[in-house]
Amino acid sequence: MYQPADMSLWHGRCDPLDGRRGERWHQRVRPFPIEGEPLVDSGVVISGFCCDEGVRRNQGRVGAANGPNALRRALANLPANLNTPLYDGGNLLCEGGHLEQAQIGLSDHCTQVFNGGHRMLLLGGGHEIAWASFRGLQNHLLQQQKAIGREARIGIINFDAHFDLRNPATGPSSGTPFHQIALHCQAQQQPFRYLCLGVSETSNTQVLFDYAEQFDVEWRLDREMTLLHLDDCRKQLQRFISQVDWIHLSIDLDVLPAAVMPGVSAPACPGITLELIEALLPLITEAQHASGQPKMKLAELAEYNPQLDPTGVGSRTAARLAYRLLAE
Repeated sequence: MYQPADMSLWHGRCDPLDGRRGERWHQRVRPFPIEGEPLVDSGVVISGFCCDEGVRRNQGRVGAANGPNALRRALANLPANLNTPLYDGGNLLCEGGHLEQAQIGLSDHCTQVFNGGHRMLLLGGGHEIAWASFRGLQNHLLQQQKAIGREARIGIINFDAHFDLRNPATGPSSGTPFHQIALHCQAQQQPFRYLCLGVSETSNTQVLFDYAEQFDVEWRLDREMTLLHLDDCRKQLQRFISQVDWIHLSIDLDVLPAAVMPGVSAPACPGITLELIEALLPLITEAQHASGQPKMKLAELAEYNPQLDPTGVGSRTAARLAYRLLAE
């Protein structure tokens, strides 16, 4: 079910004497028009996926359905160093455990937003968000393909302690999205381009590494992602980006150390540092498509669970990442 934007979530400090340069996100964000309302200028649409069902099926700690609105509150007071319009696209809800139906709704919503010429920042919810968002982006690009005459190459960059390549044969969950995408690409005779950064050997069974080999996944282990490895990380990331047209960036917040991100289904040990991720993000956000547009059309922050973040440090960490993704 679709839930229109609740603009009461966007509130915070105001400094009227400072003018526009003293504004914050809550002063810039506007509700994204629902069907039938006038179109708006191209910008970034922030939408939420309020869903716990994928985490529940994956035997994780539920509560991420409350993540999108909690993250909006954390985003509200960020300084508005933005040269692009910012819209709240509302939430897609998962009701009655009907995950597959909710994913279809999110996919359709994403396609509609992309068709309007916008980019997206999605807030989860569990990592099952990635299957729906990928389909939404792909459906949009397939519609464009008729105009450009060739297949658009989507590259998935996932910062994650887990591959999330579990076999979906018994049903989708927060642990299956990239396996689902791989099978979908195979069925369409399209390449599956997936780079997973921050993989924990102690959080992935051997069968998941087997699936990674089977689907020709590129990855880097967490112990190979310290600041000492920054040059190698950059080279691997740059090489991957150069081989794709558009980027689907997925950040599972459990890739961060539990000390700064306690509010997730499966806290990471040791995780990769915020400093390292921030050092790599400009390679993604500044990558340009041949058309002059940013390659990153879609970014998502998944798995935030405010019930497990009593001090709010996790929400502030996620907000900082969102700022790095959109600030100019």
